[in-house]
Amino acid sequence: MSQPDHDTTPLLDMIERWVRLESPSYSQDALQAMAQLIVDDAQRLRLSAALHGLDSAGAPLVHIHNRKAGDDRPGILVLGHYDTVHPVGILEKNPLRREGDKLYGPGIYDMKAGICLALMGLAQAQQSGGTALPVDLVILPDEETGSHRSRNAIEDYARKSRYALVCEPARADQGRCVTARKGTGFITVKAQGRPAHAGMQHQKGRNAIEEIAHQVLALQAMTDYERGITVSVGVVKGGTTPNVVPEYCEIRADFRLPDPAAADELRAKVDGLQARVPDVLLDVVFELNRPPMPRTEGTADLLQRCQAYAAAAGLALNEAPMTGGASDANFTAALGLPTLDGLGADGDGAHTLYEHILVSTLGSRQQFWMNTLQALS
Repeated sequence: MSQPDHDTTPLLDMIERWVRLESPSYSQDALQAMAQLIVDDAQRLRLSAALHGLDSAGAPLVHIHNRKAGDDRPGILVLGHYDTVHPVGILEKNPLRREGDKLYGPGIYDMKAGICLALMGLAQAQQSGGTALPVDLVILPDEETGSHRSRNAIEDYARKSRYALVCEPARADQGRCVTARKGTGFITVKAQGRPAHAGMQHQKGRNAIEEIAHQVLALQAMTDYERGITVSVGVVKGGTTPNVVPEYCEIRADFRLPDPAAADELRAKVDGLQARVPDVLLDVVFELNRPPMPRTEGTADLLQRCQAYAAAAGLALNEAPMTGGASDANFTAALGLPTLDGLGADGDGAHTLYEHILVSTLGSRQQFWMNTLQALS
């Protein structure tokens, strides 16, 4: 297994090019340009790379691999996303710049630097004798908005793989990786009441906002910190003017839960919601967007092996506790695929104007990716 090589100049050049090309989730032209840049860089590194449409509209999936013709063995699936939460123009507020060990820029930590690490690691592995298993690096355009377009493709690749490694950033506290994530989803509750003049015919109205107030309290009460279940009502919309009994109101809530049993229990509670105000109709929708990612024996074994590859690169690959944030790792883990997440760059500030990576750790991180992709079998 190769010893650490800390020449990170080509890696830094790639990261800086990628960050300068802003790619927010909702800008299809920007995403298309970013996807093409990734393909160009991968081909420059002598890797096979192509764009694949996910549907008739929207940005494509990027597939980079080292498979030889006819090699259809289950291999290593490396997942990343090239969309960011930052709108075009945010570089003016958070310009690409280096201050000491910190390199700042929108999307640099979440997760363009992480993808660059995996890409350069794969290229180095190929140049140093190849990999034990074929590697499919799949980079998606819509993770930040829920991966609704990409989910089927992620699951298709996962079913043909032995392991999944995910380029989401290392946890800001000591750069730890992720072996378990909560499941995430949304609850929408709509109340249909009856409008009336608030002064002259108040008694004839059926107040949809009053009904939704009951439902807000009911949903919030489903939070159970000891079990790791949270429900948070984050959006309320309803009413027209103060002198009209409101006919309509709706809320949208976020939920996080640790395991499939908790998902079933929460769904049953939400499905059991009943209107409290007479003559008001409720419409309730429970949507599990990403299933829970529990820590499994397969993931624990994968972690142990990757810790050895990390140690050879001069990197301590420690494990973070279950996190409330979700990623595309939730999809692969739900299919039973041993999955290790949070293998991207060290840094902090995801989704903020102080988003940055730590340059001093890039050499060992890149070497870790090379070691892992070369040796994992």
